[in-house]
Formats: sequence, C-alpha cells, structure tokens
Amino acid sequence: MTCNMGRTDRWIRALLVAPLLVILAIVVGPSGVLAYVLYALAVVMVATAAVGFCPLYAPFKIRTTPREHASV
Repeated sequence: MTCNMGRTDRWIRALLVAPLLVILAIVVGPSGVLAYVLYALAVVMVATAAVGFCPLYAPFKIRTTPREHASV
C-alpha cells in the first residue's frame, strides 16, 4: 500500500478533525443518529491518519506526501 498522506495531513486529521467531530457529536446529543455518524467519521479520520492512506485520495491521485516517502 502506498502512503498518500503527508505528515501535516495526518496530524490535522488526528489532532484537530477527529476531536472536533467527537465534540460535535456530544453537542448534538450523544445517542442520536447524527452523533453516531460523527463518531464513525472520527474513527475513520484517526484510522486513516494512523495508516497514512486515504482511500478517497486514491481515485483522484491526490498526494500530500513528498515523492521520496511514498512507499510504506
């Protein structure tokens, strides 16, 4: 699998976006359907940040990592 996420992209997903999604889920009501969707999105953000590969980037050939660090 090729890494298509750079270091900054991974940090933003893990440390900004995922916690923000959890906070939004708590604000809208922790047991509502929208909250579960937001929790799931937060898990996806952390998982893609941990792996370094975003499946949505692949079809569009988006890369936020330098060429020399592409293979993991």
